[in-house]
Amino acid sequence: MYRIAIGGIAIESCTFSPLTSGVEDFLILRGQEMQVRYPFMPEWNFHGREDITWFPILQAKAIPGGSVRAADYAAMKNELLDGIRAVLPLDGFYFDIHGAMNVVGTDDAEADLARAIREVVGPECLITTGMDLHGNVTPELVKEVDLFTAYREAPHIDYLDTREKACRLLLQCLDDGTRPVRAWARIPVGLPGERTSTFVEPGRSVYQTLKLSDIRPGILDASLWVGYVWADEPRTSATVVVTGTDETACREETVRIARVYWDARYDFDFCVEAHDADTCIAKAAALKQKAVFISDSGDNPTAGGAGDIPTFIGRLLAHPDFASGAATAIYASMPDPAAVRVCYDAGVGAYVKVSLGGKLDPVHARPLEVEGEVVLLSPDDVVGGDLAVLRAGGVNVILTSRRKPFHVIHEFTRLGLDPKEHELTVVKIGYLEPELRDAASHAFLALTTGAVNQDIPKLPFKRVRRPFYPLDDGFDPGDFEVQVVA
Repeated sequence: MYRIAIGGIAIESCTFSPLTSGVEDFLILRGQEMQVRYPFMPEWNFHGREDITWFPILQAKAIPGGSVRAADYAAMKNELLDGIRAVLPLDGFYFDIHGAMNVVGTDDAEADLARAIREVVGPECLITTGMDLHGNVTPELVKEVDLFTAYREAPHIDYLDTREKACRLLLQCLDDGTRPVRAWARIPVGLPGERTSTFVEPGRSVYQTLKLSDIRPGILDASLWVGYVWADEPRTSATVVVTGTDETACREETVRIARVYWDARYDFDFCVEAHDADTCIAKAAALKQKAVFISDSGDNPTAGGAGDIPTFIGRLLAHPDFASGAATAIYASMPDPAAVRVCYDAGVGAYVKVSLGGKLDPVHARPLEVEGEVVLLSPDDVVGGDLAVLRAGGVNVILTSRRKPFHVIHEFTRLGLDPKEHELTVVKIGYLEPELRDAASHAFLALTTGAVNQDIPKLPFKRVRRPFYPLDDGFDPGDFEVQVVA
């Protein structure tokens, strides 16, 4: 019988945001609660195998945000380690992480956590992980983790496939008695996810080249991380890890993949038209059609922004069509518990005046005074807390008690707002998630300000390794330095 435990802490941490993250921002699953993350093994049965006992310990996941407070990280880390100690000995451990967590005072938090786990489980236990392709991977992490795999799709439609693959590789190596080789290389490039989607070129073709590694003997997995660029850390960059049984093959495939990505760096661009806020609004209004989507990208919480810069709402209300109600719009969303409370105290049908935004991120945001009618109240949203819809002119602003991204149509329609009935829907995210992309009659990306804005060279980087594209140009990394852990 194999004894395999599961656990981890997952968040994308923007170091440019003044907002820190704490335990209250994480959804923490323990024991049997973790089953929902692994539907490919119902009742902890992986493909009918009866020779495995799974020990789900703790998995903590938060939407992207600022750096995690040290005490909160320590509390989650210690609970996870205590849970692992209680089920020793272990043959394997599935390390369920994202890959871009920053802890106040600690860079490379995933490597710190992996080292602590390794000290508990010992050198013989095989550790595997299935990561987000926006993680920042270091040699220190590669030293502690035996098996790597990462998403190959952005948006991440393959997240469950990746978790399943990580578990399958772990079992394959346990069955075969394999201790894998890992080859790692850094690519000195930092691009936002909005420019590196695999749904369009060159991202689609770059990631397709990983399949050439899949069929090479001696290779178990080839993974390419575009990295998480809104973190001012020395580890921030694109990386490659190839895991296998043949050191030469792993090394050669790592160099090949790194060169493919490096050579494509100039070709990456936004998936849709990208303009300033006013241009996006004007172009959307000129289309005279329903279900146009705009991504308000510079402060979006799915990349780690605080989410309460209200500038785009102000620009919508400055446009005569949306200010008058001749055209209607949905804005999703604005986290402001004080404004939500004003709406709840007044009730549906009341007219209120609220000061929106500028509370979570006062560095990048100023409050915006808005008057409107409370048209809906929706308490106890799992992620967003109490919700309210405030209509000002033709603009329906969704207010939330906690930061909440809107990724699927149901999140709108359950609030009585259907994008196909409104000229414009503005979402505080980056690239559109698949369901929103399919619903959009046309889409734009607004290049707005904030902690996660798209103008990467203008971000206040101080600690990334230089040279680093696009902060620097006109350099060649030469032969990529490959580090091998055998």
